[in-house]
Amino acid sequence: MENIRWSLITAIAPVAWGSTYYVTHHFLPAGNPLWGAVLRALPAGLLLLLLRRRLPRGSWWWRSLVLGTLNMGAFFALVYLAAQLLPTSLASTIMATSPLVMIALAWPLLGERPRVRAVLGALVGILGVVLVLASGLGPANPLGMAASAAAMAMSAFGHVLTKRWGAGADVLSVTSWQLVAGGLVLVLPAVVVEGGPPSPTWRAVLGFAFLSVVATAVAFVAWFAGLRRLDAGAVGVIGLLNPVTGVLLGVLLAGERLTAHQVLGSALVLSGVLLGLPAASARRAAPGRTPAPGRLPPAPPCAAARAAASPPSPPAAPRRRAGRC
Repeated sequence: MENIRWSLITAIAPVAWGSTYYVTHHFLPAGNPLWGAVLRALPAGLLLLLLRRRLPRGSWWWRSLVLGTLNMGAFFALVYLAAQLLPTSLASTIMATSPLVMIALAWPLLGERPRVRAVLGALVGILGVVLVLASGLGPANPLGMAASAAAMAMSAFGHVLTKRWGAGADVLSVTSWQLVAGGLVLVLPAVVVEGGPPSPTWRAVLGFAFLSVVATAVAFVAWFAGLRRLDAGAVGVIGLLNPVTGVLLGVLLAGERLTAHQVLGSALVLSGVLLGLPAASARRAAPGRTPAPGRLPPAPPCAAARAAASPPSPPAAPRRRAGRC
């Protein structure tokens, strides 16, 4: 089933992103959110650009700049800042409201009317996130909360805009252009505000390598591929796997204990994700794919009815006649 397959591919992104807060806290130097964003986005974009070897054309020059700023550049800096100022649980709870924002934006920007299942799935999933993270909610730093909320709103808008503009362009190219643009747009602010890049240590190099390759290059390719084939509401709900992954990593890597309400919350998140997914569908041809040689796409019902009522005509090359019923 196509929807199930693309849902699983999309889930790679939030699972990878769930490691961001842990890696930021334990591997990266504090106090350099701008350089942290540059060193995460730019290497990932250059890696994908090396694999795809295609530059933007026409309007994609300025579109890449806009999307790169929303989805990567400013977003990474804000997430990095929020991770330094807020407990992981509080930052993740704020980010968990993203599915509802994506559903709201997808209606006017994409013409995707909100599905009841997607809205219910988002609400159930958000409730699950609150249960998962409730015990870790610490003091709320106002600047950290503002940074987390801004990151959530910008990324939701940027993801919906990517779906609107990205039709017809291959995912690897669109992702690489955004990452390169998002990294470059922050270089000058990073130099002005923070000076030179942080001194490299083996621990920081490993942290940035993981975030850049796994939690950025691979994750965003999977995410944008899912956005191409699923509605924005479903993709947003799948994103709720992010905080659950973060909690599980804390249990596995940091020796944290999994409480009963975290187990219940995780079950609610998974239920919300399953509820928010679109109904399974049969495999569909990719956009722009041509029929196999000797085969024509099926004619609309009105054309079939006219053909049945018409007298037989001399043999001719297979042809589909366009027109209205």
